[in-house]
Amino acid sequence: MAETIQMPKLGFDMAEGTLVRWVKKVGDPINKGDVIAEIETDKATIEIETTASGTILKHLVNEGDVVPVGADIALVGEPGEAAEGAAPAARPAPEAASEPAPVEAPAATPAQPAVAVQVKAGDGRLPSGVKASPLARRIARDKGLDLSQIPGSGPGGRIVRRDVESFTPMQAPPAPPKAAPVPAAPPAAGPVAPPSFGPLPAGPDVEAVPTSKLRARIGRRMVEAKQQVPHFYVTTEMDVEALLNLRQQLNASLEEGAAKISVNDMIVKATALTLRKFPNLNSHFYGDQIVRHKRIHIGIAVALEDGLINVVARDADRTALGTMAAQNKDMVARAREGKVKPEDIEGATFTISNLGPYEVDQFIAIINPPEAGILAIGAAKQVPVVRPDGTIGVGWRMKVTISVDHRISDGAEAARFLQEMKKLIENPMSLLI
Repeated sequence: MAETIQMPKLGFDMAEGTLVRWVKKVGDPINKGDVIAEIETDKATIEIETTASGTILKHLVNEGDVVPVGADIALVGEPGEAAEGAAPAARPAPEAASEPAPVEAPAATPAQPAVAVQVKAGDGRLPSGVKASPLARRIARDKGLDLSQIPGSGPGGRIVRRDVESFTPMQAPPAPPKAAPVPAAPPAAGPVAPPSFGPLPAGPDVEAVPTSKLRARIGRRMVEAKQQVPHFYVTTEMDVEALLNLRQQLNASLEEGAAKISVNDMIVKATALTLRKFPNLNSHFYGDQIVRHKRIHIGIAVALEDGLINVVARDADRTALGTMAAQNKDMVARAREGKVKPEDIEGATFTISNLGPYEVDQFIAIINPPEAGILAIGAAKQVPVVRPDGTIGVGWRMKVTISVDHRISDGAEAARFLQEMKKLIENPMSLLI
């Protein structure tokens, strides 16, 4: 009997995605776990793996369609089996720059309460008539390329990521003659910017840059977090000299070509082991319920050119440090390439943001709801320290700040969490057990 493959949900606030490419064609044999399609969200381009084995009997959506989460996208079965199945509620990507109709978020799962959400979709068609995916637009803007000069290989000539990345200005076709300008329609009522900001600045001394989908998403999430989550912050300083020495010894013993263990990998491990003793902080807040997670999946904030994305170190408390280092390295690389797997970004139970590589001494991070907290990691630096015997010397210190949702926990628990984590960081051999 034929099975359906569905559009997965990647993050609790995702309502839809654009199917940009079918990797497997109708008639192709597939095995469970094979990549069959690529979808584009406001985060990245993501490879979708099949949940069934057999043969692709039918594509239920076309390349370029905007597909709601949970909708059927393909039928898989035995060769020659009847390909019967209703098409999902997909729609072609919009063909104009006008605002599309909002799409209601799917029904909530038991672990996620129903929330009235509306998501506005767009396929990237510019006012000039050029069709391009959001990711293609961003890459073109970053490279300073004119999208009207780039041939599109997507559905209906739509410009997709691969077109922009492979394009050079020498390939530009001659520009078609421009049509006579059409008088613009009168602007819709309402201010362009919030009244308190005043009129939108214009002129030769400024440049208006459209907000990318990723940056807009981050903005919405952070406003919601700061408005709705009562944050409090606790900071401590940790001695990391032993940790840095152990890292050096471990990396010196690795085989050639093996992934090096980073300071961040060791911090992720220490955080996960500490959360074992503080299950309340490995929780998610859902209004009248707090859901405590029995597995520990650490979200790791990864900086991108126009924002950030969290990749997830799954079962971080139980994964060997060397294995975790290799997995984290691969996920971070995929995130920076804009091509992550669903499991790379799903399911974090607690998050770490590390600005140490940017020589930041200390900062506070905003909680990623519905998580209970987030750690902000500063740089490990050599500083003057007072030794137990009263003499002054030089030591390696790192400041760590935890942001906690006050609806879930209180200051004393956050302080005890940092005390326990400090023991692990300052006695790092325990990270190898």
